[in-house]
Amino acid sequence: MAFRKALKRTAVIGGGAVAAAFGLSQLIEYRRTQHGLARLAHVAAEADLKVPYADEFPSRQAQLAALQNTEEFDVLVVGGGATGVGCALDAVTRNLKTALVERSDFSSGTSSRSTKLIHGGVRYLQKAIMQLDYEQYMMVKEALHERANLLEIAPHLSAPLPIMLPVYKWWQLPYYWAGIKMYDLVAGIHCLKSSYVLSKTKALELFPMLKKDKLVGAIVYYDGQHNDARMNLAIGLTAARYGAAMANYTEVVHLLKTNDPQTGKEKVCGARCRDVITGKEFDVKAKCVINATGPFTDSLRKMDNQETQNICQPSAGVHIVIPGYYSPDNMGLLDPATSDGRVIFFLPWEKVTIAGTTDTPTKVTAHPIPGEDDINFILREVRNYLSPDVEVRRGDVLAAWSGIRPLVTDPNSKDTQSICRNHIVSISDSGLVTIAGGKWTTYRSMAEETLDAAIKAHSLPAEPCKTVGLQLEGGKGWTPTLYIRLVQDYGLENEVAQHLASTYGGKAFDVAKMAQVTGQRWPIVGKRLVSEFPYIESEVLYAIKEYACTAIDVIARRTRLGFLNVQAADEALPRIVQIMGKELDWCQERKTAELEAARNFLYQEMGYRSRSEQLTKTSEITLDYHEVVRYKKRFHKFDKESKGFITTVDVQQVLESINVHIDENALPDILNEVDLNKNGQVEIDEFMQLMSAVKKGQVSDSRLAILMKSAEETLDKRGPVTVDRSGGGV
Repeated sequence: MAFRKALKRTAVIGGGAVAAAFGLSQLIEYRRTQHGLARLAHVAAEADLKVPYADEFPSRQAQLAALQNTEEFDVLVVGGGATGVGCALDAVTRNLKTALVERSDFSSGTSSRSTKLIHGGVRYLQKAIMQLDYEQYMMVKEALHERANLLEIAPHLSAPLPIMLPVYKWWQLPYYWAGIKMYDLVAGIHCLKSSYVLSKTKALELFPMLKKDKLVGAIVYYDGQHNDARMNLAIGLTAARYGAAMANYTEVVHLLKTNDPQTGKEKVCGARCRDVITGKEFDVKAKCVINATGPFTDSLRKMDNQETQNICQPSAGVHIVIPGYYSPDNMGLLDPATSDGRVIFFLPWEKVTIAGTTDTPTKVTAHPIPGEDDINFILREVRNYLSPDVEVRRGDVLAAWSGIRPLVTDPNSKDTQSICRNHIVSISDSGLVTIAGGKWTTYRSMAEETLDAAIKAHSLPAEPCKTVGLQLEGGKGWTPTLYIRLVQDYGLENEVAQHLASTYGGKAFDVAKMAQVTGQRWPIVGKRLVSEFPYIESEVLYAIKEYACTAIDVIARRTRLGFLNVQAADEALPRIVQIMGKELDWCQERKTAELEAARNFLYQEMGYRSRSEQLTKTSEITLDYHEVVRYKKRFHKFDKESKGFITTVDVQQVLESINVHIDENALPDILNEVDLNKNGQVEIDEFMQLMSAVKKGQVSDSRLAILMKSAEETLDKRGPVTVDRSGGGV
């Protein structure tokens, strides 16, 4: 089987050879004279298209009916990640009868677990220049063009982000400056903003958490950032609006084949599918089947031909989420050379900070788990770049996830770090079209190339590609000030309105209309799912319209709560399940199963397990003598009878004695975080293990630890508390 490497159509401006011939300064001047040095590149939209579902999406049941009842589709796409939905959108806008099936939820795999960047790849450009690698150069150039297009077609979900590259050696300053300027140059008219050099003083003003020692200065360049799962969903919803029959939780059981009367060979003519939710099986006939299953590429290829050779070598990339105070609100950080030669990004996103990623060979799985070694590796690298004044604690990790990159490589290769993340389009002897590899940023051009190949191979009557400049779901009607109208028209909180505008774009009004009245003076509408995040209850109802079928779909991909803070997501789950259960008519057994499945997802795949394992019954206590004395004294202020343990009653009495009132329903949860043997009480050794873990940075924001410390300080200031005043004692 022949593979077609992804060589691109864009004309060359710049590059290693050109730079050598003309000099960098002349090239920079050439770029400056080009038309289009606007801060955001504009890509002209294609001609208007018919929109069959302009008002409302067809329901999932209607989509399944279309899959079952349509005699034959032109194209059936397997896979609902960025590349798959990109192929579906490309096909349906070429006037091809299009279907798509995804065995889990849209964007449930790698596409929701990225670094959240829309970028050309600074390090790939470095390799292209140093190795005079034309293919890598073209990959970067294409990605920069696609970056501009994506920022244009989904302005609500994406924006330029300045990224700082701190420099600690004088000789590196001109070296990195030349490389970053070349990045600007290759972008050409699609350059977002020109990069610039900062002095040490200015760098510390913009990024005060940065390590000062030996800092020479910094270089700031611009790339794009987006909400990856919502972007994936927006592409898919746009395809659905244009008439694509799409269904999540619909898996391919096997491929359908028929004999070609002209050649006598077997040809793929569709797929046997199964609705994962109901178990019902049905056939979907199609002239062309496209395999866009990411890390599972080889699984579908082997359905076509068991003897086929693997082309995908998976690599795991782990990211962690830490509190927003670790980075400025609008400035990222790039560590270009970690201790083992990798690249680490340190980026603000959704008011938290993302750090990652790792690059480790792995096995393909639908449920990748972030490893403790990878989490600690990222934390060590973060410590290397932050001021000693900033204590980087293991307990500050709010969430962690692992995504599997579908790297395309020689099956005998073992070094995934040197693999170019380019893509291939291949067509098997039976006509199965496979698109594998690539980057999130280039999903659109990959889809275009895939459809070009499919149309040619299967003689499909298609129109030219129309996806350049085609606005995605929510893009139309969005403006930077849209959130003000939401506040004024609906009485939403400012933070909630900004969130809705940046998540749903022009469709934010549909979500606001579904919001319930709070009964308060302000906000008038919009009940939050959890107090510290701007997600509101009406988003759960809207998520169902966006084909959310499970509680996991809501916490992971319709909202991003599971990726931002696993504890907050866990707290929101009961209400989410309650809302979905009422809307979808779930029985109590289904509600219980949904709650358990979602909590298992948080525990295994979102890092809750790693977080909870920081405090166990076997945790070593590393407190010195004076600390032990101090913490025993604190414990006994609550354990007045020296029982050796405290209960919610003990805590409640001490709090009442100092006029502190806390929700009685919250106290059991607060103690349960420290109650390691789950007997309804906290023993003194469990308290000592907690304080030891806090000291080592393994646990942070422990409600019990903070509550007891605050109460002790108040009691010490007020002196002894009488028995009468404390409520009679125990």
